[in-house]
Amino acid sequence: MRGIELIGVPSAAGTHGPGQEDAPVWVRDAGLLTGLAARGVSVRDHGDLPRVPFRPDPEHPRQQNLALVCEVAQNVAGRIAALCGGGDGAGVPLVLGGDCTITVGVLAGYLERHPDAGLMYFDGDIDVSTPQTTTSGILDTMGLAHLLGAGTPELARIGPRYPLMPGERVIAFGYDFAEAPESARAWLTGQNVTQYPATGMDDPPARAAEAMAALAARSRPVLVHFDVDVINSTEFPLADFPHFNEGLGYEDALACLRVFCQHQAFGGLVITEVNPHRDPDGRLTARLAADVAEILAG
Repeated sequence: MRGIELIGVPSAAGTHGPGQEDAPVWVRDAGLLTGLAARGVSVRDHGDLPRVPFRPDPEHPRQQNLALVCEVAQNVAGRIAALCGGGDGAGVPLVLGGDCTITVGVLAGYLERHPDAGLMYFDGDIDVSTPQTTTSGILDTMGLAHLLGAGTPELARIGPRYPLMPGERVIAFGYDFAEAPESARAWLTGQNVTQYPATGMDDPPARAAEAMAALAARSRPVLVHFDVDVINSTEFPLADFPHFNEGLGYEDALACLRVFCQHQAFGGLVITEVNPHRDPDGRLTARLAADVAEILAG
């Protein structure tokens, strides 16, 4: 495993309530850094971007806090481009979020250095709402749509190209049908996005290996977006937006993450949606931090 360039994005700008702005510090303190060090992984911790707590935005009910989400994404893009441009000695980025909209900024910066990159969108939601189709106006539900060029131009046009990601370089892995209407799945199909829903999935690690091999064959390196709401919240209720009795079990989800992160095409990891308010004694986060450290150590 190459070294790691760690950055925190403590932002809840794009979500529906407080908590995610505390996640980067929470995950660090839960043992991620010590776990990586104990396994001999070199980590350069670049600290956190400015903290952006949740705020309601009733004046923009269909695209809440758009200007703030775009500001965070632009800041993330600049930092990631700098980290990825550190020469041959640069490690792979590990980004601790923060809500899912930060991945738009991560890709915008990542593509400056890796224009042929692929995206493994490992998420319990399909995230293809737009301001035109939404009922909530929460931009956190629109991340993948904006990456593919839909939605509001202010966010979709952040980065070095438009759309940021061609559909054939993206795989949507792990979403549940309960969170993905047929119209949304059909739209992704029309965008040439390969899909591996959790609903009815047999042998998740094998499907993860199949998906990663297919994506790596046409896109390198591969950035992994990992939203912890891909895990069944009845078993592991850490996600900001819980999915009770849906999604993958914890062991299956982490086994898939291991497949993605230990593949030779792996090029970075974004962890989103950890909400410390759902983990008052820290046990869930400590378990996740230990397992992520073990996975990244290879």
